[in-house]
Amino acid sequence: MLPSNLEKNTTVKPITILLRLTVLLALGNPLLLAADRGTLVREAVLYLSPDNTSNKLANVERGRELVLLEKSHDWLHVEAMLGSPMRDAAFINEEEDEGKTITGWVVDTGVVWASTPNGDRILFGAAADSEDEASRPHGRRGAAQDALRLYRRVYDIFPTAPLAGESLYRAADIRWQIEKSDLQSRPSAREKEPYLRGGIDEQAMRQVMKKFPDSRWAQLAAFHLIDNKLCGDWQGSSKCPDKEAETYEKYVKEHPDSPVAPEALYNAASRRAALIEIYKTEDQQKKSEQSKNQAIALAQQLISQYAQSDWSARGQTLLFLVQQGVPTYGNAIQ
Repeated sequence: MLPSNLEKNTTVKPITILLRLTVLLALGNPLLLAADRGTLVREAVLYLSPDNTSNKLANVERGRELVLLEKSHDWLHVEAMLGSPMRDAAFINEEEDEGKTITGWVVDTGVVWASTPNGDRILFGAAADSEDEASRPHGRRGAAQDALRLYRRVYDIFPTAPLAGESLYRAADIRWQIEKSDLQSRPSAREKEPYLRGGIDEQAMRQVMKKFPDSRWAQLAAFHLIDNKLCGDWQGSSKCPDKEAETYEKYVKEHPDSPVAPEALYNAASRRAALIEIYKTEDQQKKSEQSKNQAIALAQQLISQYAQSDWSARGQTLLFLVQQGVPTYGNAIQ
């Protein structure tokens, strides 16, 4: 016996709705996906059930990504993206395994969603607080990682917000500084050639340059990449400072309006000044004179082009020393 029209409608309609929802999810409908993603601005306990006397599954740090499954009164049923025990998820590439995901319940406080009013500013402020905490002598343990994750979540959850570019850069900068500090603590840090000491992962910085090209944050990211081209120790050779000076000069030419262009120009001038003495030890008097002229020209460019920068005053000092014939490199004492 065939079902009635009513029976057909009640049978088909839920399936149709389910199929439509499936298609929307597959297409990445932002109304369905964005509102379900959030993060914590506080540390939280993940419970087995919506009851703070139930088993504790894990501690969820600030900035961890949450996916909302359901709400129950003052509780949220979520998937929490936790880091691997050996590696913090904030420090690995998106293509890599981000560690374990645990499903459980958290108290519905201190969670920022895509729908939270001023959510991007709330996350940015929490990240800035954590970054400040990390700079203190006895600051909260893990505060730097908290700041990194929170800054990253601003971009992830609010990719078109005014603070998205700066947040993505700040996350990359914290990662860069931590990796750079680790690199410099190794014995290989004093190797002459950059490739002998390894390099800092550039992916996060390059993502800033890709997502926000021609921005202040892209210019700052490009400046960081120079670190991987620098020698660990010149070892008295002219090769390193010459190549480094060229690298900084190139940066200034490509990014004259960068906030760190004055610093790059000073770095170039100081290396040209160092080459004055280094070339003398290599019996290359002509190159020594050329380096002196280059150092003077770069210092004068710094003074005139970036007069309001602190680096301009340092350039004035460098110019004075070079013109006076005072060595700026080595142990020579007049």
